[in-house]
Amino acid sequence: MRADGLWRDVRVVPETGSTNADLAAAAREGAAEGTVLVTEMQTAGRGRLGRTWTAPPRSGLMFSLLVRPVVPAARIGWLPLLTGVAVATAVRRMSAGYFEGAAVDARLKWPNDVLVGERKLAGILAEKLDGGLVVGVGLNVGLKEAELPVPTATSLAIEGAELSDRAPLLRAILREFESWYLAWTAMDGDPQRSGLRTAYKELCGTLGREVRVELPGSAELHGTARDVDEAGRLVVAGPDGERPLSAGDVVHVRRRGTG
Repeated sequence: MRADGLWRDVRVVPETGSTNADLAAAAREGAAEGTVLVTEMQTAGRGRLGRTWTAPPRSGLMFSLLVRPVVPAARIGWLPLLTGVAVATAVRRMSAGYFEGAAVDARLKWPNDVLVGERKLAGILAEKLDGGLVVGVGLNVGLKEAELPVPTATSLAIEGAELSDRAPLLRAILREFESWYLAWTAMDGDPQRSGLRTAYKELCGTLGREVRVELPGSAELHGTARDVDEAGRLVVAGPDGERPLSAGDVVHVRRRGTG
């Protein structure tokens, strides 16, 4: 933490239901921007679309952070994407140190899941509050295959990166988030001028893929993911032309020859 930086208070608790819920309650009581809550075990963690997130104690990084960005409302949707960039970049850089230059190839599935290949390494959940946002991150670090909540998940240990000391990894993620957040807010939330959109697209494994998007209301869209626009929407070229999507659950259609 620096006097001119973002982070003000980092708290670690041995166990809680949900770091997002706890930090939201603290925010309503006046917690400052830059407050971070970390837990060794989360018993009621939540992911996107109401999914649960579980892991054995001390097997992952589970934390939430509080920010109060002063940017136009239309650009707030970039915050979870920014978090994805921070997590993926930190994982790649930290793992490179262990592999002597061969990093874990962490990529983003729109909007903000962190994948290695097609398996999920980390999930991100952003929730709006009056005057702020709480962003939660769940990153699998030391889980073994038998401990995974679903077979489509993975961990740094499974991927060969033995980052058993989670504190340096947490610091790396917070440094990346701080750097991108300060640049983004300094540019009034403009993802293009801040460089955030370019960085996101470089890490996004969804772009160029054939996708099936499960839309609200049980509808589906099949097509090719072409772009992430300045509003953070996924642009999918489907049967009726290109369509920007602000919400939906994306499924990467398996490439030919991958079994």
